[in-house]
Amino acid sequence: MRAAFVTGGSSGIGLAAAKLLAKRGHVVVLFARDADKLTQAADSVRAETPGAEVHVFSVDVRDKTALAAAVEAAIAKVGAPEIAIASAGIAEPGLFREQSLEAHETQMAVNYFGTLYFLHALRGPMSAAGGGNIGVIASGAAFFGIYGYGAYAPSKFALRGLAEVLRLELEEDGISLTLSYPPDTDTPQLAAEKRTKPMATQKITEGGGLWSAKAVAASLLDGMDAGRFVDAPGAQMKALNRLTSLIAPLLRWHQARIIRKVNR
Repeated sequence: MRAAFVTGGSSGIGLAAAKLLAKRGHVVVLFARDADKLTQAADSVRAETPGAEVHVFSVDVRDKTALAAAVEAAIAKVGAPEIAIASAGIAEPGLFREQSLEAHETQMAVNYFGTLYFLHALRGPMSAAGGGNIGVIASGAAFFGIYGYGAYAPSKFALRGLAEVLRLELEEDGISLTLSYPPDTDTPQLAAEKRTKPMATQKITEGGGLWSAKAVAASLLDGMDAGRFVDAPGAQMKALNRLTSLIAPLLRWHQARIIRKVNR
């Protein structure tokens, strides 16, 4: 069984996916910035699946040269992956009038370009090895504009656009792509996000429940196994996926009502 590569593999959905992939018998390769957290993540994968082969590469996905080199080194060690999941991402909510341009640039660099660089480095090797499956993590914020997500949402909208194109183009290389729209997920990233999330944004985004990282990762892998383009876990994400164009005016009205009440 060929390897599985995961960015953002030191925590959250990426780590949960890595654990599930190890149980399937894949050699797992984790990419993330923090070397210590990567080591801990690898140990946790091995603890759940004794004998699992896990490799780690400390790299910042924003650095296209370093990421390409890390992917090349991983392929030299374990071969081209059968499964690749781009899970590295950050969310720093805040109001446009208050956030710096750096906040916008950082979220686009990690969420969009980090995924782009990863997939670009993998396309050729995966194709040459016979194809495979790619998972990309978007967000409910990729469906419609949400107050407080001026820096975050555009990066996920961009990912959605990239995935729409690659879904078609990568098929020629024997590679399928699944785009995940996870609901709020119990991860360190969500905890960090709450520190800067405006009150109105909190109220707008509530109602979808809190999913475990394992449940979201399992849903993504099921979608990849089935060759589905979209994985939308939960009733709220499914409704947004199917009905956004129809209910967008209602969603805008709903947000405006909440914003007026909070900012009174």
